[in-house]
Amino acid sequence: MTMAAAALILGGGGLVAVNFYASASEGGSGGSGSPGHDMAQMRMLSTIDCPDVGNSLSTVPDAAKSRVDRRLADLDTQITDAYTKFADNKDRIQRDPRLADTMVLNPLKQQRTDSIGQIADATGQPDLNNKGLATCTMRAADVQASNDGNQADAQDNGQGNGQNLADNVTARSDFVDIRSVRPNVATPQPGRGASTGTFTSDCGRNQNGKRNPDNVIVAPGVSNGAHHMHDYVGNQATDAFSSDADLARGNTSCRNQGDKSTYYWPVVRVLNQGNDTDARADGGGKDKNVGKIQTPVQATIQFVGSPVSKVTAMPRFLRIITGDAKAFTNGNANANASWSCTGFENRQLKDKYPLCPQGSKVVRTFKFQSCWDGRNTDSANHRTHVAFADKRGACPAGFKAIPQLVQRIVYDVPAKAGAFAVDSFPEQLHKPVTDHGDFIDVFSDQLMGKAVNCINTGRSCA
Repeated sequence: MTMAAAALILGGGGLVAVNFYASASEGGSGGSGSPGHDMAQMRMLSTIDCPDVGNSLSTVPDAAKSRVDRRLADLDTQITDAYTKFADNKDRIQRDPRLADTMVLNPLKQQRTDSIGQIADATGQPDLNNKGLATCTMRAADVQASNDGNQADAQDNGQGNGQNLADNVTARSDFVDIRSVRPNVATPQPGRGASTGTFTSDCGRNQNGKRNPDNVIVAPGVSNGAHHMHDYVGNQATDAFSSDADLARGNTSCRNQGDKSTYYWPVVRVLNQGNDTDARADGGGKDKNVGKIQTPVQATIQFVGSPVSKVTAMPRFLRIITGDAKAFTNGNANANASWSCTGFENRQLKDKYPLCPQGSKVVRTFKFQSCWDGRNTDSANHRTHVAFADKRGACPAGFKAIPQLVQRIVYDVPAKAGAFAVDSFPEQLHKPVTDHGDFIDVFSDQLMGKAVNCINTGRSCA
């Protein structure tokens, strides 16, 4: 947002943009165009919008991987710190909007320029320095914040750091009654060569409360690389520092001990019941994720086949991320998680939280990429080594069909707008579109063979 054309003013809901160059005849006195009315309409949440450098990486040499991962994690931390500085100084910025540049955006650009330069040197991609990736902007949220008291009730409760969700909340219009959504699920019909079986792995629902704010796929070796809390089922050795060997030796919550895979996703919190024990911790209150963490009432992990072909075994230690933790600022291109309600799962939402009728519960679904390039267990941007099948269920040229991981996670949360939210990077404002799931395959060869056989022969196995 160009500061010459607009000033940044904080209203009751957060940052707003006011065009100081508007004509004096615009929004005259009285009526719907009155200054008071206009200001009320513009009181929106705001955030920092930065280009995603990771998505711009084509290749990363093996020797440079750890260095690049750490610099990418530094970029995330820089945005988080800048957002915190903005939130902590909102009153000063309100009095002098120019401080948004001097206190937040300009120092952030300097930090990002240095980190991006190091990534460019390490990867041999000097063009990264010329793509404008260092420049961030202030962005108003697309909807007005909800101030109906739900977020205000998310108080510190004697445990936290004095920060509640008043400055970092979901909005009323982030929620929709599931009954108002038309059925929108289309499933390809299986053809003659389809693989119609299933393999289910019972790994519990994280009753033991294994959580951390790490992301060993995106930010290996970096504590609090996610800046939000993850639930884990499956491998119990998973944290930022887990090697493949650590995962192979780790215990698992899965009933079949041949499945030591890692399955993880951001926690869901209820916002009007006080804070959890992480209210002063990284990933929790320090990263503006507060409220009571909800243990799922059900978590189903299932692998399914292809409607057009047989599937081939996944390689051990294959890593897959589905969805985009930064979709609010990145856009919806990689958004993939969906939300619904029990009894209404033919109606799926990507950018809204569902309000479920009495007796119905909230459902999150992750349908992972089901096509593999046949060579790599990961890629520079953690996406291009896997792909989604097309509408018919066919993989892109050069990709092989693999068992598709489908996770279905159920929660018993209040059916009230603003009452719950998914953890996120603080600048992503807990938007439902930022939901995502992560998976590392640590099946034994024997169990993977069994799963593939079950799927390809049309049986249901566990």
